[in-house]
Amino acid sequence: MSDPASNTGLFGVHGMALELRSQRMGLIASNIANAATPNYKARDIDFNTALNARIKGASQDQATAAAVQYRVPVMPSLDGNTVEMGNEQVAFSQNAVGYASTLAFLSDDVGEVKRAIKGE
Repeated sequence: MSDPASNTGLFGVHGMALELRSQRMGLIASNIANAATPNYKARDIDFNTALNARIKGASQDQATAAAVQYRVPVMPSLDGNTVEMGNEQVAFSQNAVGYASTLAFLSDDVGEVKRAIKGE
């Protein structure tokens, strides 16, 4: 039986991570956009859970669906909204740093492929 991690495509785990970080960024942005929407429930993706599912062969949608969690507010609002702007900003910032790091790894990988094609 083959190792699922060995079948991760041209960009390997970094490509998967970038897709997941992009989806997480969208979900956090949605939370921020709905900060004033009554009864809106803030959600996030457990990145490690989603990435492990992808490595084990789950599709992007399956991995994301399995890793989406509702945030538990520290101070619930009276209108039922669970978005806490400070938490969302921290999560967005952390994810942005992870996204940039993953993109840098991918950029290096692309550079290596270009050099190999050119015979350098």
